[in-house]
Amino acid sequence: MEQNNFPITNWSEDDKPREKLMLKGKSALSDAELIAILIGSGSRNESAVGLSKRILASVDNNLNALGKLTIQQLMNFKGIGEAKAISIIAAMELGRRRRAEDAVELKKISSSKMIFELMQPIIGELPHEEFWVLYLNNSNKVLSKSQQGKGGITGTIVDVRLVFKAALELGATGLILCHNHPSGTLIPSDADKQITRKLKEAGRNLDINVLDHIIITENGYYSFNDDGIF
Repeated sequence: MEQNNFPITNWSEDDKPREKLMLKGKSALSDAELIAILIGSGSRNESAVGLSKRILASVDNNLNALGKLTIQQLMNFKGIGEAKAISIIAAMELGRRRRAEDAVELKKISSSKMIFELMQPIIGELPHEEFWVLYLNNSNKVLSKSQQGKGGITGTIVDVRLVFKAALELGATGLILCHNHPSGTLIPSDADKQITRKLKEAGRNLDINVLDHIIITENGYYSFNDDGIF
């Protein structure tokens, strides 16, 4: 019988992270579950997830520290052979290279056009709405960009608390709001204006400025700031 015919509850512990990724997406998985997918299996007395948790615990659950472990150091864990160690190191290196590319990509924001050029490849052609926030420092350099909401064709829900929780953690002093309109229209809706006002007011109380809100479509954009709404 093929594995797809088994209820998830009957699957082995090693297979559950894969199914979770398929059903809920990559962001739903913990670090240990992602590593478990890399190594594929544990040992007779320990699942892949359990082994991954043990490896992470050895570096205080710090992925940067995990990326510095050598093949031999990883092979000191029972259940990790050379092939599994190499898989972990390769994945860590890909993550490092991706961060390096992001650092080059995320420059100082000086215009709404720059925001459009940064975000259009990410959300401009999606069939559903997504709400993203760019977190900036005092020099208007982007510290991070983060999806803060995902919805249907006509709207999305944004949690103001989570937006500013991330801002405080990053030490951001400015925010730029971005979302796409799958319909192609560049006219802000009443809901767009309402969430903008809500986030600006919350930002004032925390001394974090909401600098602009950009609506992005496949071929163009609308800036609240350029239009004088700010």
